[in-house]
Amino acid sequence: MKKVMLTAALTGAGDTTSKSEYVPVTPEEIADSAIKCARAGATVAHIHARDPKTGGISHDVNLFKKAIELIRQADEDIIINVTSGGGGDFIPDLNNPSVGGPGTDMQTPQERHQPVGDLLPEMCTLDCGSVNMGDDVYLSPASWLRTQAALVKEAGVKPELECFDSGHISFAKQLISEGLIEGQPLFQFCLGIPWGAENDPETIEYFKTRLPENAEWSAFGIGRMQLPTVEEAAKRGGNVRVGLEDNLYLSKGVKATNEQLVAKAVEILKDLGIEPMTPQEARDKYQLRNPQGGTL
Repeated sequence: MKKVMLTAALTGAGDTTSKSEYVPVTPEEIADSAIKCARAGATVAHIHARDPKTGGISHDVNLFKKAIELIRQADEDIIINVTSGGGGDFIPDLNNPSVGGPGTDMQTPQERHQPVGDLLPEMCTLDCGSVNMGDDVYLSPASWLRTQAALVKEAGVKPELECFDSGHISFAKQLISEGLIEGQPLFQFCLGIPWGAENDPETIEYFKTRLPENAEWSAFGIGRMQLPTVEEAAKRGGNVRVGLEDNLYLSKGVKATNEQLVAKAVEILKDLGIEPMTPQEARDKYQLRNPQGGTL
């Protein structure tokens, strides 16, 4: 049976905690959700940290550390993928556009890398460019991304190259040509986010044509397109991702948990004659290293 890597994006950084009580916030909740997703069939848990008091985004490495420790102590095996996106929201002040106004949350490349460099997960995301996201801008200058890519390489962590538009694929290939990405590159198509790449079969096929010959890829959609994108990506040869970072509903009006979304993805894959890789199968396929040693 064909196999794909199934990622559960557990919590994200968006304003979702006020919209669903199922979005995990504390390290304990995030770890518990990761473990339940592992039992439901997930290969990878993608992790952000949140402020336990407010539910908002947090860059506190200790919160990442606590969640990862709890996951690693569990009986269920799952690959840990930590965000390196950090603070990238820039909203220019209207009176002085050279500085950030309310809602701006910016970190340096070194600060964005800290959870990855300190905690050494097997995987991390690496955004491959700036993009308009609704009314905000996510800012990742090319020079900053080169710095981050070098730090990720030095840490021995496998980067998942997140591409929100076609130009991001071009930049990712530039990183590869400069030797900043080691081994078989792994791309993630981030689809349907305003105002990035459209989420449709034509866009997926076009993105595939832009990849290096030895590349592997995954794709995810947001909102109601999350589960249809699982089917579309899988039948076109890609890995898949679900989770409350990108979508809060199992069906119209029915709020989901992360493990329910994973279970639904497993059903969709089964209907296609596909099943999720085990964590160890993904480690072997993508030559993942765990610098802290041992199996999770």
